[in-house]
Amino acid sequence: MSETAKFRAAALPHLRRGRLAKGAPIPLPLTMAAIFHAPGDATGFDQYGRFSNPTWDAVEHMLAHLEDAPCVAFPSGMAAISAVFFGLLKSGDRILLPSDGYHTTRALAERFLKSFGVAYDVRPTSTFLDGGFDGYRLAFVETPANPGLDICDITAVAEAAHKASAILVVDNTTMTPFGQRPLDLGADIVVAADTKAPNGHSDVLFGHVASRNADIIAAVTDWRETSGAIPGPFEAWLVHRGLETLDVRFDRMCSSAEVLARRLKDHPAISGLRFPGLESDPSHNLGHAQMERFGFLISFVLASEDKAEDFINNCALMQAATSFGGVHTSAERRAKRGDAVPPGFVRLSVGCEPVEELWQAIEASLDGISG
Repeated sequence: MSETAKFRAAALPHLRRGRLAKGAPIPLPLTMAAIFHAPGDATGFDQYGRFSNPTWDAVEHMLAHLEDAPCVAFPSGMAAISAVFFGLLKSGDRILLPSDGYHTTRALAERFLKSFGVAYDVRPTSTFLDGGFDGYRLAFVETPANPGLDICDITAVAEAAHKASAILVVDNTTMTPFGQRPLDLGADIVVAADTKAPNGHSDVLFGHVASRNADIIAAVTDWRETSGAIPGPFEAWLVHRGLETLDVRFDRMCSSAEVLARRLKDHPAISGLRFPGLESDPSHNLGHAQMERFGFLISFVLASEDKAEDFINNCALMQAATSFGGVHTSAERRAKRGDAVPPGFVRLSVGCEPVEELWQAIEASLDGISG
């Protein structure tokens, strides 16, 4: 971890300290309110729950500290992505999306943006630079891509997109600000599903948009207020609590993933393993250059749908679940979610269990399908 990242991690649990009066609670209070006392001119004060909430303010303050940029919170990662699209695009615009990223982003473009006159194209993450960005209002990348874990050069894409007057959006859900910093690499906007590692306990949906461009922040804030795509205060409170331990959890998960990936690649039941931390991975050199950690996701292919399901279901320290980034190690056969992957493709999200015990459980399940 860089010295700057260490400072951010150390300061994160203490951000409220300077605002505390004597006798005030150190943990964040939960403000459950739809209306606020607002006599006369209440400009600058909380007035109505669709406009603002003190619990949102606190979690946005934490996210802004991590991103080193203003942040706007949303009730899910897709709500954050939607705010960027509907807040910034207009009829006649064309956008570029990853063909191998999270499928719901493409579904949003196909089912809704097209009907509003916004066209879209797709391009693989690993070759996202190919073809340039002329004619695009916005380019959207997810790197590492979910679920295949291909990577693109954020700095190079940002430079090329800006030359074509396009906005670059990076979905940083798989990495968090502790693992990768797209705004520092030239991106205009970061979106993320804080449902994943930032909250970390698989008990809340949440998302955010971060940008150092004041006009962009104003546009997505206006979209949130007008559309009503607001996070609940209890959900914000849960994410605030989760963020306080993100550094510890993320470090454990990434470190364990590095150990497991090296062992998994040599198991005879596995083919096509991808993890950017492996020197043999096609994305390793680029990942090493632009990522602070290699993440906690590993993908690989087992021989069949049945073997993949048996591996997941019979592993004593693994949950069969969609999503990722929780304290529990989880896995999913992604073909059943509509991703263009082989039937036996598995996305593994490494959790916070002790790594040797976790490996023993994974190895036993793999050996069970190899017999």
